[in-house]
Amino acid sequence: MIEYRIDRRSGVATYLQIVQQTKQALRLGLLEPGDQLPTAREVVEATAVNPNTVLKAYRELEREGLAEGRRGLGTFVRGTLGRGTADSALRAELAAWTERARGEGLDRDDVTALVTAVLDKTFPADGGAGNGGARGSTRTEQNAPDKTQGDNA
Repeated sequence: MIEYRIDRRSGVATYLQIVQQTKQALRLGLLEPGDQLPTAREVVEATAVNPNTVLKAYRELEREGLAEGRRGLGTFVRGTLGRGTADSALRAELAAWTERARGEGLDRDDVTALVTAVLDKTFPADGGAGNGGARGSTRTEQNAPDKTQGDNA
């Protein structure tokens, strides 16, 4: 079962942190359709947040088609996201890379900045997300001058 971690200093609304962490668990395959989410009472006891905040997060997940409330039973995962799994080879490679980065003296903020820069380049905001950035790079490639022809082109 998922355990939510609330960062009160992040500047992100608490209900959004719950939604984001649920989505991350779905993307990693830690939650699958049919799994039960923690009850509002369990989340409140573990995180000391207001019960209405948990219910707001669960309503947002329901609105997005990712969860469904069943009266008297709780809230259950209905949809899924992504294709990754928690124990995939890519995750293992990333874990090894982050350990190397830590060993070379990078802290969490350094790693976050580096990964964000690479993600922004790989998945540009102009529509390249989801396809390796191919759409974002074709315009540049098509319009770039051909350096092999010299200045006479």
